[in-house]
Amino acid sequence: MADKRGKKRSNGQGSVYQRKDGIWVGAAYVLTTTGHRKRITVSAKTKTEADRKLRKKINDSDNGVPVAAESWTLGAYLEHWLANVVRHRRPKTYQGYEGVVRRYLVPGLGKKKLATLKAPEMRAFFTRLEHDCRCCADGIDADRPVDQQKCCALGRCCDKRLSVRTIQFIHAVLRNALQQAMREELVMRNVATLVQVKTPKYRVNRGLELADARKLLRESEDDRLHALYVLALYLGLRRAELLGLRWEDVDLNEGALELVQTLQRVGGELMVVPTKTAGSTRTIPLPSVCIRALRAHQDRQIRERESAEVWKDSGLVFTNTIGRPLEPGNLRRSWHPLRDRIGLPETRFHDLRHSCVSLLLDVGVPPHIVARIVGHSDSRITMSIYAHASLDEQREALDRLEDHL
Repeated sequence: MADKRGKKRSNGQGSVYQRKDGIWVGAAYVLTTTGHRKRITVSAKTKTEADRKLRKKINDSDNGVPVAAESWTLGAYLEHWLANVVRHRRPKTYQGYEGVVRRYLVPGLGKKKLATLKAPEMRAFFTRLEHDCRCCADGIDADRPVDQQKCCALGRCCDKRLSVRTIQFIHAVLRNALQQAMREELVMRNVATLVQVKTPKYRVNRGLELADARKLLRESEDDRLHALYVLALYLGLRRAELLGLRWEDVDLNEGALELVQTLQRVGGELMVVPTKTAGSTRTIPLPSVCIRALRAHQDRQIRERESAEVWKDSGLVFTNTIGRPLEPGNLRRSWHPLRDRIGLPETRFHDLRHSCVSLLLDVGVPPHIVARIVGHSDSRITMSIYAHASLDEQREALDRLEDHL
């Protein structure tokens, strides 16, 4: 095809022409992600710019970089990604990702074209997430009945903003989705990686001190879940790992247990799911104190089975009084009174896991062994988040240096 000056363009170069409204358009057939060729167009205010854009598309196609077969919006692609990629991951993962997509990414960026996403758009979006009050942004107060509106709808901002951890998670979900789009050759680059967000500062030394750990073991002796606290403190097991532990995975004669599943509430349903990561599936030797606690717990469970009118055998080690799985949230009924009795009302159950790591490191266990016991994928996690050095230990180290010098 010839342009307005009559100059013939070679085959494969496409065509450039001017519309009646004065806009210049370039058109050519290029390779798509499906392996077929389709006609694409570019537009610009000048012929030179339209020609430049068109040549770039053609050059990319000649170099094996296809264009998207479909003109995805980010919202449409995220729905596709959830249904065809994330759906096959752990149920808890899907639940978390779907919530982020629905609540934040689709409302904030869903109408943007996937293929033309820009870093400044990403940066502006995360800036809004960081600074906007969620009550104002989501219209939470405005959705309440008029007589119950008390803050933003009445002009008194409640200043409820997303935490740094939540914003980091939103960024991670978007980054993972765009990385998959790159694998599918729908985008040329992952623009989410060009935008930095703040990282949360994790508190360290949240575990129990040695004296408090001993007190916990004493105070829980008469609790029907005493064995659960022993395993949490000695082995650093996660709550979901403890509640998903089966008797068939425990060998009290050999003194070992195998962790292969967890118990979690997902979407309102109690589910048995695989362990958190491949490194979380592990076999752990049982010290004698754990074996004794588990034998006593087994005897107690047998007595509960004999006295129960109806026993629903789940095969789990830790159950309610009729054999059914123990609700993760119901563990608080035992944990909260126990922590109050030992004088640690702010201590979380998960802090027992922190305690195990810190106590193992305190007695000189190498970090890579600690990581294997508690199921960390990398010993650097063990050292960076959980490990701490007390003032006494630091003072002792500096005293040794003083003596040496």
